[in-house]
Amino acid sequence: MVGQALFILTAGITLLMALGVVLARNLFHAALFLVGAFFGIAVLFILLEAEFLGAAQIIIYIGAIATLIVFAIMLSRHVMGKEAGAYNRNWYFALAGVVFFFLLLGWLLIKMPFNLVTAEVPADAIAQIGQGFVGHYVVPFEVASVLLLVALIGAIMLARER
Repeated sequence: MVGQALFILTAGITLLMALGVVLARNLFHAALFLVGAFFGIAVLFILLEAEFLGAAQIIIYIGAIATLIVFAIMLSRHVMGKEAGAYNRNWYFALAGVVFFFLLLGWLLIKMPFNLVTAEVPADAIAQIGQGFVGHYVVPFEVASVLLLVALIGAIMLARER
C-alpha cells in the first residue's frame, strides 16, 4: 500500500515537471523542469524494480542529455533574450493534436487485450545488455554518441565570437 502511494505521488510530481517543461516561458527553466521529469522517471523505474534502467536514466539522460541541453541553451545567446517569443501563435493546433492522441491512446487502452505473461529475469540480464551494446547494437550506440558530440560542437560554434 505504501509502495503504491509512493508510486502515485512520484508519477504526479513527474507529470507536473513535464507540464512545467511545456508551460515554462524561460527556456532555461524548461530545461530544469526537464531534468526533474527525467529524475522522476528514474524514480519510477526504481519503484518498478528496474534498477538498471533507473541508473541508466540518471546517467544518460540527466548526466549527459540534460547537461548538453543546458549548455546549448547557455551558449546560444539569442535563445534566452527578450526578443525570443515564449509562445507560438499556432498553439491551438498543438492542443488539438494532444487531445486527439490522448483520446486515441485512451481508446487503445480500453480496446486492447493485455495478456500478462510472467517470466523470470535471467541471472545475467545486465551482462546481456552490455553484450548488446558492444555487439549487435554497437553501431546505433556509436551513432548516438557522435550525434551528441556534433550537437555540442555546433553549440560551441554558435556561441563563439565571430
